[in-house]
Amino acid sequence: MSSPAERYAAARRRAAQASAFPALDEFSLDLGFDLDDFQREACEALERGSGVLVCAPTGAGKTVVGEFAVHLALRGRPGGDAPAARRKCFYTTPIKALSNQKYHDLVDRYGAEQVGLLTGDNAINGDAPVVVMTTEVLRNMLYAGSATLEGLAYVVMDEVHYLADRFRGGVWEEVIIHLPESVTLVSLSATVSNAEEFADWLVTVRGETAVVVSEHRPVPLWQHMLVGKRMFDLFHDADAARKHDVHPELLRYTRDTMRRLELGEGRSAGPGGGRRGPRWRGPMRPDIVDRLDREGLLPAILFIFSRAGCDAAVQQCLAAGLRLTSPEERAEIRRVVESRVTAIPGEDLSVLGYWEWLDGLERGLAAHHAGMLPAFKEVVEELFVRGLVKAVFATETLALGINMPARCVVLERLVKFNGEAHVDLTPGEYTQLTGRAGRRGIDVEGHAVVVWSPETDPRHVAGLASTRTYPLRSSFRPSYNMAVNLVGSVGAAPARELLESSFAQFQADRSVVGLARQVQRNTETIEAYGGEAACHHGDFDEYFALRVAIADRERAIARQGQSQRKAAAVASLERLRVGDVIRVPSGRRAGLAVVLDPATGGFGEPRPLVLTQDRWAGRVTPGDFTTPAEVLTRIRVPKHFNHRSPAARRDLAAAVSGTGLDRHGGRRGGRSRQAAGEDHRLSQLRVELRAHPCHACPDREEHARWAERRRRLERDTEELRERVSGRTGSLARTFDRIVALLTARGYLAADGEVTDAGRMLARIWTEADLLVAECLRRRVWDGLSPAELAAAVSVVVFEARRDVDERASLPRGGVADAVDETLKLWGDIEADEAARGLAVTREPDLGFAWPIYRWARGEALAKVLASGHQIDGEMPAGDFVRWARQVVDLLGQVADSGGASAELRGTARQAIAAVNRGVLAYHASA
Repeated sequence: MSSPAERYAAARRRAAQASAFPALDEFSLDLGFDLDDFQREACEALERGSGVLVCAPTGAGKTVVGEFAVHLALRGRPGGDAPAARRKCFYTTPIKALSNQKYHDLVDRYGAEQVGLLTGDNAINGDAPVVVMTTEVLRNMLYAGSATLEGLAYVVMDEVHYLADRFRGGVWEEVIIHLPESVTLVSLSATVSNAEEFADWLVTVRGETAVVVSEHRPVPLWQHMLVGKRMFDLFHDADAARKHDVHPELLRYTRDTMRRLELGEGRSAGPGGGRRGPRWRGPMRPDIVDRLDREGLLPAILFIFSRAGCDAAVQQCLAAGLRLTSPEERAEIRRVVESRVTAIPGEDLSVLGYWEWLDGLERGLAAHHAGMLPAFKEVVEELFVRGLVKAVFATETLALGINMPARCVVLERLVKFNGEAHVDLTPGEYTQLTGRAGRRGIDVEGHAVVVWSPETDPRHVAGLASTRTYPLRSSFRPSYNMAVNLVGSVGAAPARELLESSFAQFQADRSVVGLARQVQRNTETIEAYGGEAACHHGDFDEYFALRVAIADRERAIARQGQSQRKAAAVASLERLRVGDVIRVPSGRRAGLAVVLDPATGGFGEPRPLVLTQDRWAGRVTPGDFTTPAEVLTRIRVPKHFNHRSPAARRDLAAAVSGTGLDRHGGRRGGRSRQAAGEDHRLSQLRVELRAHPCHACPDREEHARWAERRRRLERDTEELRERVSGRTGSLARTFDRIVALLTARGYLAADGEVTDAGRMLARIWTEADLLVAECLRRRVWDGLSPAELAAAVSVVVFEARRDVDERASLPRGGVADAVDETLKLWGDIEADEAARGLAVTREPDLGFAWPIYRWARGEALAKVLASGHQIDGEMPAGDFVRWARQVVDLLGQVADSGGASAELRGTARQAIAAVNRGVLAYHASA
C-alpha cells in the first residue's frame, strides 16, 4: 500500500493534469476505466490542437482517441451561438457494418439527436454535429462542396491502414489531401512498421501531427500449435518469443511425426492411403472445437480460408453431435433470430438454408463469410459478441470487419486464395487474424492456435508471430472521375500539384532519394574502375569493346544454332512412323529405341511414344535430341502391342537389340566447332582484336577484369537511372495522360474547363466511371424496361470471383442490344487507354445479368440464385445481395444524373423499387 506522501503526490499530479487538459479530464471521468499511456498521450496532443496518428494492435482501444475528438467537437455546444458551438466531427470507417456499429455506440453515449449516420444505404440525421459515415461519402462531399462541411473541426479516420487496399485505398488519400486546413485529422491505424514515414507525409499535407505508437497488447497473447491430438506452446517464454526460438519439445515432436510419415507409419488405410505414400490426417474440426470447450478456450473464431469449408465445418460439428449451449441460451438464440428475420419471406428462408443455420446457432455454432445473407451474418455477429454462439468458422474477411473479439483464434492453414493464386499469409495478416484473441475486460489472456500439417514449419509460424515488418504502401492512382473533379475544383495545374502531394508520390520520391544516392556512389566507383583498367599500350576501352563484341557475336551464333538444331529435331520427330528404330543421343534414355506411336497431327511439339532396348516405354521430346532423329532401320511392331505388358516389352526390346546396331553410334552428337568459325563478322573482329596494341600488354587480363567490373556496374547504374526517371513525377504523368484522353473525348475543353459531359462524369462513382458516362452520352440504356435496365447496368459493376471461359448468356431483346453496344464502347475506350499507356478499364462481366433481371421482374429467390453464371452451382445469397446493392447504387447515380434523359431517370427509379424487395428490402432497411 502506498504511503500518505505518495498518495498526496499522485493527487497533485492528477490535479495538474486536470488543469492542463480540462477536456480530457471531463472525458475520462465518464469512461469508467483508466486511460492507457498511449491513449492519454494521443488525447493530450489532440487537446493541444495537433493532429494525431495512433498505431496500436487490434483490441488495444484506439477508438477512445476518436471518441475524444467527438467529445471536443461537442464540448462547446451548450454555449449557443458562439463559434465553438457550431463545431462538428465526422467519424469515418471503411465499411458500412463498422459505421452502423460506431453509430449505435455514439448514440448510446450522446443521444440520437447529436449523432447522424451517412452510408450508401442509410441517411439518418445528416446535419447532426457528429456524423458517422463511410470514407467514400466524405470524399463525395468534398468534391461536391457540400454545405454539411460547414463548421467541421475534426475528422476521425478509423482503420486508416485501409489506404493500402488496392481497390479502395485511394479514397483515404483523396480525403486527407482535400480536407480544409482548419480540420484536425485523427488517424487510427493497426500497427505498421513505417508509421514515422506515414506521419512525415501527414505533416507535409496536414501540418503538425503527433505520432503515437503502441505495440503493447492489453490482453497478452499466447501462441500454440496443435499437432494431432497434442497442444504445444510455440515459445517457451517471452524471451524465446523475442528471439523467434521455437519450443524445443514442439520441434522434436514434429520432426518425429515427419519421420514416421516418411517411413510409412502414418499412412492412411482408407482412400488416398496405401501404396501412394504417407498421408497426414490432422485433427477433425469437431474434435478441435470439443478440445477448446474442455480447456475453457471458447468463444473461438476458427479461420478457414474457404466459404465452402466454413459451411462444411458447421455441418461436421452438427453431425458429430456437438452442443455448446444451455437450454436458456438456446431459447434466447431462437428469440433473437426470429425477431431479426421477420421481414424475410418464408419461401426465401427455406432457399437460404434457414433451418440448418438455426440448428447450428442453437448449438452455439455458425459460419461467417461473404457468401452469407447479410441479415444472417449480422445475427451471427450479435450472438457471438453476446457469448451465445461459442464457435464461429470464418474467412479472413471477419478480421477486417466489425468488432468480434474471442478468447481463442484457430488458424487451420497458413495459405489463402487471394483471388488469383494460393499465397502464404503475411506477418501483417497473421497479426490481424490472431489479434482477435483476448477480450479486454473479460479475458486474462488470449490464445492463438495454428493447426500443424506436414507443410507447416513451426519456425515459419514463429517468424510470422514475431515479425513486425509490415509497412503501409499507398495504392493511390488517378481515375477519370478524380481528374474531372480536381480540374473542376482547383484547375489543371494545381490539380497536378495536389496529386504530387499524395502519399504514393511521397513514397516514390523517398525511394528515389535512396536510388539517386546509389547512382552517385556507382558513378564514383565506375571512375575508379576506369583508372585500374587504363593501359599504357593504348586505348583499353576500345580493346575491351572488341572483346565484348566478339562474346556477343558468339552468343548470337550459339542461340541461332540452338534454335536451328531444335527445329531440325522437331521436323525429324514429326516424320517418324511406327517401327522406326532411332538412337536417343543423350540423357537417361540414351540408346536405341523403336517408335510405338508417332504422335503426329496434334498441337505443340511432337512427343512420340518409344520403347528403348532397356525395356523403358514412354514419350520422348525434341529436348532429348541434340541432333535430328535419324531412322537407322525398321522392325515389325505387333498390331495391338501393349506397352504396359512386361512380356511384350521384353520381346520387342530383344528385337531392337537384335538389329546389331551400335547403342551409341560412331559419334556422340557433339556440336560442330566449324560453324562458329565460318562467320565472316566474327573472323573480322578477331583479326582486329589481335592487331590492337593492348593485345600485347602483359597485364591485359588484369585490365580486362577491371573493365568487366566497370561494364557490369555501368549496366546496373543505367537500370537505376531508368527507375529514378520512372518514379519521379509518375502520378503527374499518368494524370496528364488521363487529362489528354478526357479532352479528346469531350469531358474537358481545350482550355482546361470542365464540359457538361465532364460534370456528369464527376458525379459517377464506380470503377468503370468513364464507360458509364459513355453509355449515358450515347443513350445506350434509353428505352429499356426497369428489369432490362438493371441487367444492362449490372455488366459494368459485376466481377466474377473466378474466371469462366465461356461467355454468359443474356436475356434477348433490349438487354442483349444494350450490352453489345456497351462492349463496343469498352473496346474503343480500351484501345484509347492502351495507346496512351494507361491502365485499361476492366472488361464488362455478363455473369450477373440473368439473376438481377429475374429478380427485378419479381421471380422467386430460388430461381434467381440458380440462374447465376457460376462454375460451382448456385450463386451464394450473400454475393447476390452485395452485387444487387451495387447495381442499386449505380441506378441511383443514373437517376440523379444530369446527363441522363428524363425517361431514363424515371426508369432507374422504377428499377430501384423493383430490386429493393424481399432479402434486398431487409438489407435496405437494416
